[in-house]
Amino acid sequence: MQIAVEDDPGAQVRDLIDQGLDIFNESKAGPLQASELWVIARDDEGTAKAGLKARTYFGWMHIDWLWVSPEARGSGVGSALLNIAEAQARERGCSGAHLETYSFQAPDFYEKHGYQRFGQIDDYPPGHSCIWLKKRL
Repeated sequence: MQIAVEDDPGAQVRDLIDQGLDIFNESKAGPLQASELWVIARDDEGTAKAGLKARTYFGWMHIDWLWVSPEARGSGVGSALLNIAEAQARERGCSGAHLETYSFQAPDFYEKHGYQRFGQIDDYPPGHSCIWLKKRL
């Protein structure tokens, strides 16, 4: 067997690895029932001004990212996106949500919404921390 570092192994190899991991995980933890969840805020012209991307699987929601444009920050749109995503996760049968954020991003925002820290790596990136948070829905 030959092992190599590859910048782009191609879609077929990525799918093979992704599906192989899903099959293994489902054999141990039950149906993955994975589904993407997008919540987008648009202005009157239809331009996206904020958005949340998450995935639901194994009865939890993982928030990949939540972004609010500079001009929309402080308007409550971030809270609205999070509340809608949590409601959708509940409808999908999720019992909790989790995410990772950096200390310079929004840990206080999530804590204000009932998320609790459960892990942290200091000096990642240098001078900051990577923080994991979770919430029971």
